[in-house]
Amino acid sequence: MAALPSRRALVPLAKSCRDHRFLSSCAVKVTHTSNDGDADTGKNNLSRLQTLRSRLHEEDTSLHEFAASSLEPIIKRKKAPPRSSKILPKPKWLRAAPATSPKYHELRSTVRSLGLATVCEEAKCPNIGDCWGGGHGKNNPNSAEEAEHYGTATATIMIMGDTCTRGCSFCAVKTSRKPPPLDADEPRKVAEAVSEWGLDYVVLTSVDRDDLDDQGSYHFRKVVQELKQLNNAKGKNIIVEALTPDFCGEMDLVSNVATSGLDVYAHNIETVERLTPRVRDRRAGYVQSMNVLAHVKTANPNVLTKTSIMLGLGENDDEIRTTLRDLRENDVDVVTFGQYLQPSRRHLPVKEYVTPEKFEEWRVVAEEDMGFKYCASGPLVRSSYKAGEFFLKNMVREKEERKRLEDVAV
Repeated sequence: MAALPSRRALVPLAKSCRDHRFLSSCAVKVTHTSNDGDADTGKNNLSRLQTLRSRLHEEDTSLHEFAASSLEPIIKRKKAPPRSSKILPKPKWLRAAPATSPKYHELRSTVRSLGLATVCEEAKCPNIGDCWGGGHGKNNPNSAEEAEHYGTATATIMIMGDTCTRGCSFCAVKTSRKPPPLDADEPRKVAEAVSEWGLDYVVLTSVDRDDLDDQGSYHFRKVVQELKQLNNAKGKNIIVEALTPDFCGEMDLVSNVATSGLDVYAHNIETVERLTPRVRDRRAGYVQSMNVLAHVKTANPNVLTKTSIMLGLGENDDEIRTTLRDLRENDVDVVTFGQYLQPSRRHLPVKEYVTPEKFEEWRVVAEEDMGFKYCASGPLVRSSYKAGEFFLKNMVREKEERKRLEDVAV
């Protein structure tokens, strides 16, 4: 037995039947009125109606034929595409406090007025409110507890423009083969801004400038020197950290910055050796970065060296341990661990969200097992995240250790 047509399929048929009944009633009405009115007009109307009815009759089909011809696929509205399996939902521990403090707004206003760029904003750092809002009035803590209690305002100024000549797969900074020329007045602007902010610790970083003959190393050196000179003239003892590019492995350019008067020389290894070609620009390299960090101590034995590793890109524990050993063999003093966060859909996806407990394990491995002088490790830690506090606490610990040794010697 043939299946009965659906209700939807019968709707056009019902409409057709109503049309037939309407035409039939019209024909009857016209027939009655034609007796009283003009006979020719009634005959013409009747003739037209009969012609239309005949045409409908010729085109009419049986119920089953009509139903069979109407059973076409029903086009359904497309739903929104499902969430990509590559994008992992963020866990609850990856929540940063909003930037609302007066200190944050003060720093932001100065950055705008002087036309400066900060990596905090350009790289969309989640800790900008925390770092810029530091500084609770205690610049020279006497103990590790005081250093931890009194925050140290830290800002990371990005010099040599806001456009990089490289395109790393994890970075949100703009890229171009030919960025705008350097601002010759930038060293003075940076020095004045930092002096106005009253910062205890400043991190200078820069975009890569492969388009320049010296890749910007002399400009970097001038900024550090101007910053130190202005603050020393005002009786301020500011700590300067330089987070530098690799300068394509040209060691004379690395020496330009290492001997500029800075306190900490930072260059990020970013990830383990296996993932480096995928994560970093093709002009960067794992071995090249290791060589840069090693050369810094040759150029300036008194400077501290520092690097940063992102977790969550697909690395494994053995690879992380190997990287830490390589860093120590190249006499790197400080290492930081942070969670990689995907800036946009165009960037590398997050492979794993590492738990705070795992980050703490890596801190213990770095400090106690590997011998790093200091390790900052946490989901929201970045290369320069609260760098001033980390540096000051490390200095205090060294001071306390020296005092202990002196007491023992006496």
